[in-house]
Amino acid sequence: MQKPLARAHLAEADRASLGSIRDFVALAKPRITLMVVITEAGGLFLARRMPDLAAGFTLSTALATLVGTALIVAGANALNMYIERDVDRRMDRTKNRPLPAARMSPRTALWFGVVLSALAVPILAIGANPLTALLAVIANLLYVLAYTPLKQHSQYALHVGAIPGAIPPLLGWTAVTGRIDAAGAVLFGVLFLWQIPHFVAIALFRKSDYARAGLVVLPNVAGELAARHTIIRWIFAGVAMSLLLVPLGVAHHGYLVAAAALGAVFFGWGCYGLRPGTGTRWAKSLFGISILYLVLLFAALMIDP
Repeated sequence: MQKPLARAHLAEADRASLGSIRDFVALAKPRITLMVVITEAGGLFLARRMPDLAAGFTLSTALATLVGTALIVAGANALNMYIERDVDRRMDRTKNRPLPAARMSPRTALWFGVVLSALAVPILAIGANPLTALLAVIANLLYVLAYTPLKQHSQYALHVGAIPGAIPPLLGWTAVTGRIDAAGAVLFGVLFLWQIPHFVAIALFRKSDYARAGLVVLPNVAGELAARHTIIRWIFAGVAMSLLLVPLGVAHHGYLVAAAALGAVFFGWGCYGLRPGTGTRWAKSLFGISILYLVLLFAALMIDP
């Protein structure tokens, strides 16, 4: 009898250990972290492709930049979950996360976030350069200390949160160039402007969930029609920004055609949301289209001759 019991206890311990690992991974928000790393890799690749900048690119620099950024983003996500654990408890989408579900202590999540963030700084400062490390720290602090608490007080938290969300391609660019220039600023601008319609679309189809959690979002403050008009304005600005990469020499005519076509589809679908009766189905579809637009836009940048 003792051996089966012992095996049962070991199996239970193994399951608990696996559950704990999954919870630590969940704290890092792996899908968001992966997307950040991919957009940063885009900045690295584009800077490497520029003839007058390519000398600053090495494999060790690229690896340190990607690893350091993954760590600091994962750390920021864990700290975000620590701060928002009570808010997450009130939302259907987040109530099963490790902290609201009480599978992990808040103190553990706090230290996990702090340690990951701290480890990232010397990796970026030494492996890339101090400017890249500084930008990553600014993004981390803005996300954790400004955007996260502001979400419960102002609809403009989205604009604050869009700053750290737009920094990844700039990190890749500065890791190679060591400076912030017009091309790097435009890469930042493309991601910044893209985030507004992307997240307003989410707020449209999750507005009741956000209201229940006490988060202030545009549709619940200004109404759905104002939110849809906001989406159109920001899509237009983002598409215009994406075209500036051509006169700056980062991209060429093949990208110009692709960016214009993708932008026209994105903008057109945004305008379709002004039709009566489009409802949450349109908002969900716009959310999906926004992701596809960004992926294809960066793909066009990468393969542009």
